[in-house]
Amino acid sequence: MSLKITDECINCDVCEPECPNEAISQGEEIYEIDPEKCTECVGHYDQPQCVQVCPVDCIPKDREETQEALMTRYRKLTAAA
Repeated sequence: MSLKITDECINCDVCEPECPNEAISQGEEIYEIDPEKCTECVGHYDQPQCVQVCPVDCIPKDREETQEALMTRYRKLTAAA
């Protein structure tokens, strides 16, 4: 399971441009993270950039995916690009 933005999101727009995989987009009410594109920044950065910049901590980092699974997704995404 990838990162997820909770209902505490204030739509401040700071997370979307930070995502190297373009996994974050505006949803109906709050920003959302596409689980097919989210690698928790594995392959790009040491820490998820959206978590780092979020002013209200609405992106809990409860990693349920292994580092290997995230790296596999990163490789698939970068190969398709």
